[in-house]
Amino acid sequence: MTSILELHTNTADETIALGEKIGALLKPGDILAMEGTLAAGKTTITKGIAKALGVEDTITSPTFCLVSEYSGKMPLYHMDVYRLDGAEDFQGLGVDDMLYGEGVSIIEWSEKIRDELPRKTITIKLEPADDGSRTITIKNWPYAQIK
Repeated sequence: MTSILELHTNTADETIALGEKIGALLKPGDILAMEGTLAAGKTTITKGIAKALGVEDTITSPTFCLVSEYSGKMPLYHMDVYRLDGAEDFQGLGVDDMLYGEGVSIIEWSEKIRDELPRKTITIKLEPADDGSRTITIKNWPYAQIK
């Protein structure tokens, strides 16, 4: 069962809590394609996902290192492809082991490499409003509803 979910958060703490709910349902091999503008909350929601996966390290945006790997209940691969020129650069990172391995992959700015991702990829689009709230649309969600 795949579906589209539209959710709303009002604060960064609520966005992290939503990430925890998402992370609690993820399984090895899941790929999350994050979409949204600068400061949309991509890294914020990732903090919650990481917490649910048992990651104890501080989660930061991997903008300059491109890929951060964290240990928890399963590996978490947090990628930021903003600085890449396209698919060839993405493949050059050696992503196959991450995307098709036993961990969860989260890819910020995934719009740049969308054609390189498997069909099962879960897309999370974050749209911030002027009041600090966010509309979060999750596409291709194969799990139970998030409450």
